[in-house]
Amino acid sequence: MRCFRPRSSKAVDEVDKTKAVVENHQASQSRQVSRDVRADVSRLMRPDDANIVGNVHGGIILKMIEEAGCIVGTRHCNTQNGMSCTPLQDRCLAALVRVEKTEFLCPVFIGEVAHVTADITYTSKHSLEVQVKVMAENILTGAKKLANKAALWYVPCSLKNVEKITEVPPIKYASEEKEEEGRKRYEAQKMERLETKARIEEVVPPPPSPEQHTVGFSQSSLIHLVGPSDCTLHDYVHGGVTMKLMDEVAGIVAARHCNTNIVTASVDAINFHRKIKKGCVVTVTGRLTFVSNKSMEIEVLVDASSLVQEDKGKYRAVSAFFTFISLDKENKPLPVPPLKIDGEEEQRRFEEGKARYLQSKAKRLADKERQQ
Repeated sequence: MRCFRPRSSKAVDEVDKTKAVVENHQASQSRQVSRDVRADVSRLMRPDDANIVGNVHGGIILKMIEEAGCIVGTRHCNTQNGMSCTPLQDRCLAALVRVEKTEFLCPVFIGEVAHVTADITYTSKHSLEVQVKVMAENILTGAKKLANKAALWYVPCSLKNVEKITEVPPIKYASEEKEEEGRKRYEAQKMERLETKARIEEVVPPPPSPEQHTVGFSQSSLIHLVGPSDCTLHDYVHGGVTMKLMDEVAGIVAARHCNTNIVTASVDAINFHRKIKKGCVVTVTGRLTFVSNKSMEIEVLVDASSLVQEDKGKYRAVSAFFTFISLDKENKPLPVPPLKIDGEEEQRRFEEGKARYLQSKAKRLADKERQQ
């Protein structure tokens, strides 16, 4: 019979200690990775965040979403293998280039706390996807509700040279399927950005005395001088600041058309075509493109021009489609007045808006069936 001599208790203790050290190190690395790919932002909603009936503006939520995405994106891009970059390495700041369709699932009210959670879900060589959820909490009752969901794309711009795009550290995926799904989203958004850039249109001023419920009647513009408080470390405008201005203009258009309380229902993909530098004057213009029984699609265009370099002229910086709904005093949807179309160009935009509306409606129904 072969006999085995048992290990001494001292040897066993040494093995256990080594195992504990390894496990603690692995847990520490896991926590570090978790911190690198997630960010949380919370804020109490105040009266100046809301409209006259207490609904928090969609632009406020969009600004918080972008801030959370920028935090997690910048933090991740300045780390390598869970460790902060050395001073010799090129540090960078995550710049927003696109926001996918954003759903406003339920309204947020004054006095509630908005909790924004941002997670990095995909990285390519030079960009990263951040998915964001917004929970609204009633701090008096403790009740929580899912208010918003969004997906954003960022690129890391060097602090030394804003035109230089640095490389993004890869993330670990839960499975190969998750990585493949992310790659497909990356390719789809890349193609859409190129298509949107190719179909940039000029803004046509409304007629002198437009008829009510026409495109020209509700078309609105806002002019804003970009100041230091609007900008990043690069002296370029925060994406969240631009989205807030766009939501304000879209809200004015919707209110003029309906003459009722209106709220943001969703935002189609927002594409950031070019950067806006500090000192520029931005003109944000909104116009109705499509109206259904209970919703309005509003195209919002952001043009920028320099005050000191007039020879460079005006350029298209951002474009998007916002969807608004009309509400009564009890926050229930109201019918929307039909849009009066005038001319072939307005008819074309109306048909394109109708196609987007039907596509979005079909997607919502499909998502609902999957959840059931």
